[in-house]
Amino acid sequence: MAPRKRLLHWIAVHALGVAAALFFVLPFVFVGLTSLMSDEQALTRDLVPDTWEWGNYAAVFRVEGFALWWRNTLLYAGLGTVLTVVSSVPVAYALARFRFRGRRLVLMLVVAMMMLPPQVVVIPMYLFWAKQLDLSGSLWPLIVPMAFGDAFSIFLLRQFLLTIPDEYLDAARVDGCGELRTLLRVVLPMARPGVAAVALFQFFYAWNDYFGPQIYASENPAAWTLSYGLESFKGAHHTDWNLTMAATVLVMAPVVVVFFFAQKAFVEGVTLTGVKG
Repeated sequence: MAPRKRLLHWIAVHALGVAAALFFVLPFVFVGLTSLMSDEQALTRDLVPDTWEWGNYAAVFRVEGFALWWRNTLLYAGLGTVLTVVSSVPVAYALARFRFRGRRLVLMLVVAMMMLPPQVVVIPMYLFWAKQLDLSGSLWPLIVPMAFGDAFSIFLLRQFLLTIPDEYLDAARVDGCGELRTLLRVVLPMARPGVAAVALFQFFYAWNDYFGPQIYASENPAAWTLSYGLESFKGAHHTDWNLTMAATVLVMAPVVVVFFFAQKAFVEGVTLTGVKG
């Protein structure tokens, strides 16, 4: 095939993929370039900064409350992810490997919980946390429930654990391992991609959560997260588009970095959950 024909063939095959990539990438490029502009240039139609104002990012961190929002978000996303994984793994292991009466009913309940919109239970949950336990104005009503498992995480881990051959578990039991030791020493090392996928899903959800902090922490600025605080930041700097875009980049950056380094385990964990079950 002639070079020109090969080029045309490559363009025809990859045109849709290139168009989709540009569709998703260009907004990030626009946000990044605007965040590096001066105050005056950010209000123009220019696409490339005349001078690269890296100090915009330092200026964002000097805004009162921004560093506190970072700390609150790290607490919410980090502790919530750990609690979700620790509480969901044993339940998923039991549903995948144990044979007990009512196992299918429990699995059906887990799937039903996945289908239940959070808006359905938000009022009774708020009344419980705010009126009974007086924890409104904090992030604990969002963090504590993660210690009791998550339906989506349990189901995803259960599907992944079904792909682990029974021979490994039988060999561990022959060697004298109990169920807990088998889970910790045999199952978890083999289930790292699935655990990584669940952890990333939960981390991304908590990091980007706006609805939960709005319900429970809106009355206390000291408990705001980045997603909720960014709305306040945008309102206070609605003419400073360069600072608003710099704050947006700082909010997005951790998620992008985490996914970049963990994408292999994430994709593998999500892919293998549909192999068996």
